[in-house]
Amino acid sequence: MLLLEKLCAKDKAFVYIDTHAGAGIYDLTSEQAQKTAEYQTGIDILLDAGCQSSHIKAYLKLVEQYRQHNRYPGSPEIARRLCRKQDSLQFMEWHNNEVQQLEANYKQQRRVHVHHRDGFEGLVAITPPKPARGMVLIDPSYELETDYQVLPDTLNKAYRRWQTGIYAIWYPLLAKQRDRSQGMLEAVSRGPYKSVLDIRLSVVPQDEQLGMHGSGMLIVNPPWQFDQHVEMLMPELATALGQGGEGSYQIRWLAQQD
Repeated sequence: MLLLEKLCAKDKAFVYIDTHAGAGIYDLTSEQAQKTAEYQTGIDILLDAGCQSSHIKAYLKLVEQYRQHNRYPGSPEIARRLCRKQDSLQFMEWHNNEVQQLEANYKQQRRVHVHHRDGFEGLVAITPPKPARGMVLIDPSYELETDYQVLPDTLNKAYRRWQTGIYAIWYPLLAKQRDRSQGMLEAVSRGPYKSVLDIRLSVVPQDEQLGMHGSGMLIVNPPWQFDQHVEMLMPELATALGQGGEGSYQIRWLAQQD
């Protein structure tokens, strides 16, 4: 939302690309959602936390409109809500069931384009986009270990075609013996990028062998002062979502322009 708000600050049109879009909107009463009930230790806690950050409040105001109907907006839906009529939205999804739901959710939206294709391949294929202003969200499941190698390679290829785009990459923070993200970060840090911001939020201490303890976001080409805005809201997120008072965060530059 912060990145989209930065793009919306100018009248010029932009493109939003979501490489692993999923269904777009999720039913929290579904069997899949109930199986893990992750929302109970995530968005529901945040909704009740009383956060004061204006950016967090804006996010919660948007989400609450769905949560009161037992639904949750994924990244495509959040982007649809924030983007303007002149902006283009490109959603990619490979899995059959997910892409069918995605198409059903956005079949009436003329500015939304749904692609049934692999997001890594698709990103390289459609860059540079028109207009050549915008951002990409790369949010794979990492269920395939090869994702950790394919992502840096894909990012490198896309960046060489479209160097002015903003790239936001989600990655999991895992147990020490299963942490493959570090190798991916090292590969990205060796890339041709002028600015790369790494943001981490941990909700429990890192385990030695099992489990995911938080999430990371890499931002290639972050907008001016974006890091300062993130720094202002991270303490509240760490406090609200940290389990047993164990929440923590880290913001660092992997690459930074002089």
